[in-house]
Amino acid sequence: MLRPVENPPNPFLGEHIEWLGPPPPVEVKVYEEEPKAILSRNDSPDVHFRWSVNPYRGCFHACAYCYARPSHEYLGFGSGSDFESRLVVKRNAPERLREELMDESWLGELIAFSGDTDCYQPLEAVWKLTRRCLEVCAEFRNPVGIITKGLLIRRDIDVLQAMVSTGYVHVIFSIAFADDETARRVEPQAPPPSRRFEALRALSEAGIPTAVLLAPIIPGLNDRQIPLILERARDAGAQHAHPILLRLPGNVRTVFLERMEQAFPDRIRRIEARIRDTRGGWLSNPKFFERHRGEGIYWDGLHRLFEISARRLGLEGGFRLPDPSPFRRPGPRQLSLFA
Repeated sequence: MLRPVENPPNPFLGEHIEWLGPPPPVEVKVYEEEPKAILSRNDSPDVHFRWSVNPYRGCFHACAYCYARPSHEYLGFGSGSDFESRLVVKRNAPERLREELMDESWLGELIAFSGDTDCYQPLEAVWKLTRRCLEVCAEFRNPVGIITKGLLIRRDIDVLQAMVSTGYVHVIFSIAFADDETARRVEPQAPPPSRRFEALRALSEAGIPTAVLLAPIIPGLNDRQIPLILERARDAGAQHAHPILLRLPGNVRTVFLERMEQAFPDRIRRIEARIRDTRGGWLSNPKFFERHRGEGIYWDGLHRLFEISARRLGLEGGFRLPDPSPFRRPGPRQLSLFA
């Protein structure tokens, strides 16, 4: 059951403004819920993680291409403007996570933050659910992988360093554009790429394993920026890089095309044509193992460009999970011995 928050804390005031920028141009409504479970199981065979934690539903970043938009329809909201302005806070996420990690059936597998929406969107500045969930994972030494565009992750470097020293964690920054102006038209409320590269450098210098997800590659728009994005990622300390072709499932297709026509009226026809060139004449391909990559001569050229650039910069490969998992359930707290 969703409960509207009548007067939610403003994450754009005071100490948070350095990271989050100006307030949004549209009214944002925040809802609270208390889910019975927080670990979401992923059964897609072409996704590298099986378990994820999503402390929030919807995403303020308003990326026109976001594949998670249709998930908002399950809540009775729309996948367009509702997705970025009707946001849900799972207020009991840390408590639920602790309960699930204590369950004897849990074996310490990798947990992804987040599989659906960004765990470091502005709501995190005041609710701090992601940080509290990471603290739970650190206590249990449970392996964690984070994907984000958010700059707030710099606040949690101390927790991430603790996880590196006793368990396992890696952070992947999603960066699809080399210049801030193009990114602003497509990701209007997300931190600009220049700031994301700064955050990437800060984490890398703090000893946190990092990578860049070049996602999505939008044929006809950002494909020529691939080498520059990878060079900036390498210079910021990234260890690996991975590409994903644009996906347009369900109503994402309508949202994306409408917003791209407004943002790039002189290029939209070329963008749409190039997308079809990589999808066998279609705008999307929902099949497993095919939805994240394309086909045809144009895609082959883009993928080759990525491979050559990544190899030249030493960004090939990926993270290797520890085997066995460092996970362990904590015993009684030390203070309890002196009770």
